[in-house]
Amino acid sequence: MRKRSDINRPNSSPQTGILPFMRVPSNCQRNINLLTFDPDGDHVQCRNASDPNKYECYICTAPSVLSLSSSCSLSFSPTSSSNEGSYAVQLMMEDFPRQTINLTRYDGATSSWSPSSYMSQISVQFVFKVDPAAPSCTAGEYLPRFLPPTPEHGAQFFIDVNEMIEINIRAEATQSEITELLFSGPFSMTKSSSGSGNFTLRWTPSFSQNHDNETHPICFTVQANASSSVYQSELRCVLVRVGNIPSIATPSPPPKTSRLTVVKLKISTTLPLKDKDEIEKAIKGKLVAGKLPADIKVRLLRVGPANKTAAP
Repeated sequence: MRKRSDINRPNSSPQTGILPFMRVPSNCQRNINLLTFDPDGDHVQCRNASDPNKYECYICTAPSVLSLSSSCSLSFSPTSSSNEGSYAVQLMMEDFPRQTINLTRYDGATSSWSPSSYMSQISVQFVFKVDPAAPSCTAGEYLPRFLPPTPEHGAQFFIDVNEMIEINIRAEATQSEITELLFSGPFSMTKSSSGSGNFTLRWTPSFSQNHDNETHPICFTVQANASSSVYQSELRCVLVRVGNIPSIATPSPPPKTSRLTVVKLKISTTLPLKDKDEIEKAIKGKLVAGKLPADIKVRLLRVGPANKTAAP
């Protein structure tokens, strides 16, 4: 709880999200990229839990079927049927300052902290099950495949308190039947379905639950059945940032596959606000003129109250 010299407040722990139970057929490649976010903009790393004396783990044996990178990516490669079964995954996620900083205690005592020492850590635990081999590992056949408008892994959404967010998720599986959406997120988040492979997650942050100025990870996977077998899609996670997030909060870079960005802008226009299409077209024109790709898509999510202060 000592005050950091770079942000003038105590350190905040890194954040992530995961489902309690993940599974993959023994003959299929699967990468699980844990979402890493640090409210202070620190560098986040992961390692296997290894110290029972610090209560990091009970049985401190890393799963032999998974390899972990320091960037918090877990990789599973096709394996023999003898390795099928359930494995306990126990990780430690830690945040490191990006430069040497000073920490000031309540009594004024100061100490130095270098980028080689972690400031805090959180435990990440889940069960990873290796199932019998699937007839095919091609996404969209037995294993569900995400389709638009499903947000990409690492996408960020910005909303205000008492403003509802909807996350639309769509998936297909031609050789199996999609049965459900599994997700982790805020306690009051709800799930609905509008047909096979079409789901919507809804959540409204509130002042009463102290959601203002917070960032919430949301993770999800789609599950399908064929005969007696169960198949899961890849894991995707997004961030929902509520209210006025401090500017120092810079998340770890999202994976290169992320193509969705949600931004909040102040725009002055003479176009009538009801003409949503024209406003989107005008914004896209400015973005393309600023060297962004010509095929970007612009969608106006919400319009706030006009600024009544006269411009000079």
